[in-house]
Amino acid sequence: MASAEDFDRAEVIPLHEEAEGPRPARGMRRAGWLLVACGLALLPWLYVLATGLPATATAAHWPVAWVGLDALEALGLIATGLLATRGDRRHALAAAATATLLAVDAWFDTTTAAPGGDFATAVAMALGAELPLAALCGRLALRTLSRPA
Repeated sequence: MASAEDFDRAEVIPLHEEAEGPRPARGMRRAGWLLVACGLALLPWLYVLATGLPATATAAHWPVAWVGLDALEALGLIATGLLATRGDRRHALAAAATATLLAVDAWFDTTTAAPGGDFATAVAMALGAELPLAALCGRLALRTLSRPA
């Protein structure tokens, strides 16, 4: 049987969770809704692209595009690593950007590769390097951003 003392020491469990932080400023909320609207506006554009783009295309600056992407990845990995070794929490921002670049590289490498050896190489690079590095960077970013400052 529970005594009156037990009821005095009982833990109160709220029926709903209170907001963890203050409500975002009006400008931030507006910016958020603007971004949502822009994302939704892109959805019909996806259909236009899917039905209107040619199956093949020639790019005038193909090497520049790939070298530029890989250079950004290298810069992101170096920046993330240097910031992380210094204990600078800003490494989470560099890690998130780098994870995105690596995932995009894996996507485009595999989807633009010619059948056969080129495709096999693209898949090997994606599974052996780009996606594992993207996962590591993503984990670093999420782990850092989920901890209080």
